[in-house]
Amino acid sequence: MNPTLNMIDLESLIASRDFAALREQTRNWPAGDLAELMEPLSAEKEAVVFRLLAREQAADVFSYLSQERQEELLKAMAHEDVAGILNAMSPDDRTSLLEELPANVIQQLLNLLSPQERAIASQLLGYEEDSVGRLMTPDFVRVRSHWTVAYALDHIRRYGVDSETMSMIYVIDKDNKLVDDLRIRQILLAPPESPISDLMDSRFISLKATDHREAAVEAFKDADLIALPVTDTVNTLIGIVTVDDILDVAEEAATEDFQKMGGSEALDEPYMKIAISKMVQKRATWLIILFLSEMLTATAMGRFEDEIAKAVVLSIFVPLVISSGGNSGSQASTLIIRAMALGEVKLRDWWHVMKREILSGLSLGGILGTIGFIRISIWHYLFGAYGEHWFLLALTVGLALVGIVLWGSLSGSMLPFLLRRVGLDPATSSAPFVATLVDVSGLIIYFTVAGLILRGTLL
Repeated sequence: MNPTLNMIDLESLIASRDFAALREQTRNWPAGDLAELMEPLSAEKEAVVFRLLAREQAADVFSYLSQERQEELLKAMAHEDVAGILNAMSPDDRTSLLEELPANVIQQLLNLLSPQERAIASQLLGYEEDSVGRLMTPDFVRVRSHWTVAYALDHIRRYGVDSETMSMIYVIDKDNKLVDDLRIRQILLAPPESPISDLMDSRFISLKATDHREAAVEAFKDADLIALPVTDTVNTLIGIVTVDDILDVAEEAATEDFQKMGGSEALDEPYMKIAISKMVQKRATWLIILFLSEMLTATAMGRFEDEIAKAVVLSIFVPLVISSGGNSGSQASTLIIRAMALGEVKLRDWWHVMKREILSGLSLGGILGTIGFIRISIWHYLFGAYGEHWFLLALTVGLALVGIVLWGSLSGSMLPFLLRRVGLDPATSSAPFVATLVDVSGLIIYFTVAGLILRGTLL
């Protein structure tokens, strides 16, 4: 952040109405730094600063403000100031702002735009909410394959001033269909008399305006570019999407997945800004489902009450063996959900995953079962804690842990595949949900093993 200006300076300059000094000190500030500095100001004082900024700078700074602050600022500013900012904003940033507002407010703001910008905004808002079309901007540079490099550079100098990015140049044919993309360095380093066609390899990655925005995240991973072209259904080039917008999409998707994996619905708003009542509503649904599911644990315990009455010592190890199954299931679920999100695991890979989890579950169960066996043995020799049948009890706990951890690993890894297969979000197979499922089934495994090993002794 620029050290020559701080929060106190802004406040004092506004209070003293020294607007000339304020305009001079903020003229060359990076938009992100200036937005951060203005965030604590009241909307009225922010409006004063915005009136002193050049239109393009004001639009850039405005795009860095939070959604809430943007809405407050729009209310505090005069119509002509709002119109200036909205007309100067990049189309994708403007769409992100408008799509969060009520319909009547959107219409009022659209009426403030110039006819050209209103047509662009209306077109972008006409796409589905989660589509690539909402993210794209029509501000980019295109050239034709028969042009020379020199002619193309003249064209870029003339029309590139409003382009969202100059790193990529797009080649179109006579029907405005996309035929290739070129890095700007290819053009800059080529001989001036060379035709653009000599630089082309006809290999490019593009997006459809109707694609889901999360598909764009995957495309950017594969392309390793800072911008990708967007076409319509007949391959006509209509816009581009830049990586800064895709990073926002990736962050939003990751946040939603993490919230679901924690046993909650996606909050849709920042934690500190969402209303308590709305957050309770988002979290209560899953808590109720999990609570009702846990009631099955009590039902399962009741099913084995005779065994527990005969060998009360079995109940001591219930939390131990059950939590181990829930933990292994939660681990497997989290690993598979993340692997799916990264594209490392596809639906067709379920059989390979199952084989891996069988081996992993047996290994992990064997480790925990051995530790459980040793623990009971040590306690017997040190304290004589478990009576004459301690060995059978240790064997019961050890073998039950193998079965429960194996079952937990299989359940946690297969549930995301099942949910995706039926068209649901795998992230909803959250760690708490898997743990609850394994709790119930783990009890059955534990007491079944106990019945087989301890029959005729403790049972």
